[in-house]
Amino acid sequence: MLHPTRRPRASLALAAPVAPVALLAVLALAAPAARAQGRAGTPLPSDSAQRDSTGVQPLPEVSITVTRDDQPLSRVPWAVGVAGVRELRAGQPTIGLDEALGGIPGVLVGNRYNFALDQRLAIRGFGSRANFGVRGVVVLLDGIPQTLPDGQSQLTNVELGAIDRVEVLRGSSSSLYGNGSGGVVSFTSDLLAPDPLRQSVRAEAGSFGLAKWQARTAGRHGRAGGMLSVSRLSWEGFREYSAADSRQLNAGVDYALGPATTASLRLALADLARAENPGALTAEEFAADPSAAAPNNIRRGADKRTRQDQLSLRVRRESAPDGVSFDASVYGLTRDLRNAIAAAPPPPAAPENGTYITIDRAVYGARASATLPLAGAGGPRLTAGAEWQRMRDARQNRRSTAGRPSAPADTLLLDQVETTWSLGPFAQLLWDATPRLTLSAGGRYDRVHFDVRDRFLSDGRDDGDRVLPAWSGHLGATYVASEAFAPYANLSTSFETPTTTELQERADDLGGFNDALGPQRALTTELGARGSLWGRRVTYSAALFRAHVSDAIVQYEETNGRAYFRNAGATRNDGAELGLGVRASDALGVDVAYTWSHYRFTDYRVVSGDAVDVLDGKRLPGVPEHFLRVGLRTRPTARTSLDLDHTVSSFVYADDDNTQRVAGWGAGITDARATWSARVGRTEVQPFVGVRNLFDRRYVSSVVVNGFGGRVREPGPGRNWYLGAEIGVRVR
Repeated sequence: MLHPTRRPRASLALAAPVAPVALLAVLALAAPAARAQGRAGTPLPSDSAQRDSTGVQPLPEVSITVTRDDQPLSRVPWAVGVAGVRELRAGQPTIGLDEALGGIPGVLVGNRYNFALDQRLAIRGFGSRANFGVRGVVVLLDGIPQTLPDGQSQLTNVELGAIDRVEVLRGSSSSLYGNGSGGVVSFTSDLLAPDPLRQSVRAEAGSFGLAKWQARTAGRHGRAGGMLSVSRLSWEGFREYSAADSRQLNAGVDYALGPATTASLRLALADLARAENPGALTAEEFAADPSAAAPNNIRRGADKRTRQDQLSLRVRRESAPDGVSFDASVYGLTRDLRNAIAAAPPPPAAPENGTYITIDRAVYGARASATLPLAGAGGPRLTAGAEWQRMRDARQNRRSTAGRPSAPADTLLLDQVETTWSLGPFAQLLWDATPRLTLSAGGRYDRVHFDVRDRFLSDGRDDGDRVLPAWSGHLGATYVASEAFAPYANLSTSFETPTTTELQERADDLGGFNDALGPQRALTTELGARGSLWGRRVTYSAALFRAHVSDAIVQYEETNGRAYFRNAGATRNDGAELGLGVRASDALGVDVAYTWSHYRFTDYRVVSGDAVDVLDGKRLPGVPEHFLRVGLRTRPTARTSLDLDHTVSSFVYADDDNTQRVAGWGAGITDARATWSARVGRTEVQPFVGVRNLFDRRYVSSVVVNGFGGRVREPGPGRNWYLGAEIGVRVR
């Protein structure tokens, strides 16, 4: 059997016992003198245990950073949602984005319950076609991109149990972030504790062999503060052939260089040691047994193993009295992927023959920007800078037998090096024209270069390169009429190139890149409003938008794990979003998030020989027209909370022709969870318990768009439970 060379690495499973010692050593080196925090530098935030959630519909005074300028939410001319500690971690299993982001309007998280593919994250339809990873949406972790220069994003290094806050910008935003910016998801780590040192351990167990533990150490000393989190998740899965084993280490140190300047060092290691891929089911298979797996995926051993490391350094100067600030970061990432898929190799092929893909990836990037006041305090502020990324993939495809290239006939099918780099200078102007009116304008030019060099010359494959340039821009305005009513409007654009994977998948099965596949572009207009009423006991946000997408990249076929893409003519995405938070008292509240999605192809012709199939007016697959989540938040006592979330989704089509109709969730899916806390001296204990799909409904949680042979349904589990506890100790 062929065993690919592995980079040496210490086992993450052994890291937990050394967490406190390692962090103390870092803090000791970083802080040469112990001073009072207020005099030494930038004040460090308090521990998350002391902070409650900001709420999914945040209050107008909440500060927003995802727009690349620290602004109060009331003045942001974009639709932005925020999830805090309670949504992310309080009583949650912390294994999927759907736990928290499903409560933000305009965001759709399709939980595949398949760790080989990631969850399907879509914002206003962007990203809905992704059958693995995240497409069309930029992902940030502590300001560092998890999005590659080709627009593909990974959630590999995101540990929800170590996240303090998530900001989601909905809408076209390439003028801010470049390629793939149909929306932005920005994660912020829970870095610090108010005490010199706090150690916590969180453990949980549940249905389908769920087991997760996390050890977390956080503390501060003088100018420095840091965090170290080590976790492991194992799951047997509710479906046949869906087990997973994932290990993560996330560490960070912030050091105050001066009154407004901070240096931040981040390290993230992830090891997905096992992720079986059960595949999607046909309608008949789903009706017979939702826990089944696709036969070819088992027969051909479809699975994924991944190791990914990221290291970054960021230096920020927040706005000082002179109004000048800057933000600069450098980072590097390596990824080792071993992916067995069920796509059959070229003939002759036996039933157990699939394709074994290996990718050795190296990514480097840097970003720098500065903000300058143009006319003193209260005048326009100009932010300008540039962003650069480079990625090198060494890709090999082999014939495999039962998931591994082990038989003598399992020879090399493809061997090539793919290089992608991008450069994007940008500028943004913000002006508080009056005490109530804020104006915003921005522009960016991106140049994305793809290059492939064939190292398997005997099959006649060609080298190739593609250069895909794009201009992006936005105009926005917000008027704060009162605390109860702050309307805004924006006009923005985005572009999205094909990924290297999409470019290299050709229907003729040749190498190089698909010259017929180009980028898609979108122009979005949006009107919205937000505000709070009755002493902020009621908060709301509302948005109406229309996005015109030209040359839309659509997946026109998927065969046993291999997808093929082309440009459709155009789509039009009309939508409405409503977020509502009602706090009847300190002990009772209700959150509502509703999304209406009217997404249609407006110019789409499929040519097959002499036949032309006109798909104008067909619905965009993978997106329900109606999606509603209602959450009940209660605090029976000061140390007890009970949460109930009920989610309703209408039906979706799973193909461009709209012939594969997948039923909605009927009366809806209900999740319940409870937490309780007790403190004894310096020790705090927080037990929690939860039940998901309380009424045991049968439903499809995600779909594979245009799946071959009707294999489009990815089932959700029936009623399942979990319980656990977090124990935290404060060390003085």
